[in-house]
Amino acid sequence: MSTDELLQRLLDEREIQALAVRYAWSLDTRDWDGLRTVFTDDANAVLGGVECDGPDAIVARCSGALSPLDASHHLNGCHEVTLLGDGQARHRCYFTAQHVIEGAEGGPHWIVAGTYHDDVVRTSAGWRIRRRVLTVSWTEGNPALTRRR
Repeated sequence: MSTDELLQRLLDEREIQALAVRYAWSLDTRDWDGLRTVFTDDANAVLGGVECDGPDAIVARCSGALSPLDASHHLNGCHEVTLLGDGQARHRCYFTAQHVIEGAEGGPHWIVAGTYHDDVVRTSAGWRIRRRVLTVSWTEGNPALTRRR
């Protein structure tokens, strides 16, 4: 592998990890326009067992669950990027998401941990998620906090 190829590989891996981080920041700051930019126009996601087709459906799912909260805090880690060539890659990482409504009946916290599995593509605007599947590994606390109101 040439130095240029290695550098491009490292840059692609870093940009894909940054995409996952931008997703988390968008959720926690309620930046719904920013969240849209994480996904391709034809994106699909399975979030909490709900299939969402297109960025608008993904944003609606996320905003519906998170907007009523006092706070949320999403952490990503252990990123693994597999570059497939032709501007395509796979990404997976662990996440832990804390959700808070102070004084909520049943308790103020709902913690969800699991993995994101992503198909990502390089676009003219940079790497974007074409498909995201959220798989829950464990939960703790009050699940009513993120139920749609």
